[in-house]
Amino acid sequence: MSEWTHHALTTLEREGYRAGSARRTVVELLGRQHCCLSAKEIEEALRAEGTEVGLASVYRALEVLDELRLVQRLDAGEGVVRYEPALAGGEHHHHIVCDRCGSVASYEDEELERAIGRLAERLSWTVDSHDVVLRGRCPRCSI
Repeated sequence: MSEWTHHALTTLEREGYRAGSARRTVVELLGRQHCCLSAKEIEEALRAEGTEVGLASVYRALEVLDELRLVQRLDAGEGVVRYEPALAGGEHHHHIVCDRCGSVASYEDEELERAIGRLAERLSWTVDSHDVVLRGRCPRCSI
């Protein structure tokens, strides 16, 4: 069980949410991911693992996780929202979205992180969190 999975399940219990099987399977799946997934992709991944969870149950689980700030939402455009574990102080990455096929990739960039820090200093702001989403065409769609 990942650290995030344990944290999410503990937080749900502390906040009075029952650890229903659908919610738990969504949390466990998200805890194994390295980037964001849509509700439909979560449902399909669970089905591929042999777990039948309805799309409505996936959405309800994601809604609760979002309310508790346990997931980060990424609006990938065209009405598609993707979710990934909100990792406090842990791994941090940004996303690049293909405007043609909708694929999403994550990236890390230390220079970008330093630039954001310098910008925050220049503006006299404290930046608690950020996400940079780049949009364009993936290598497959650029051909």
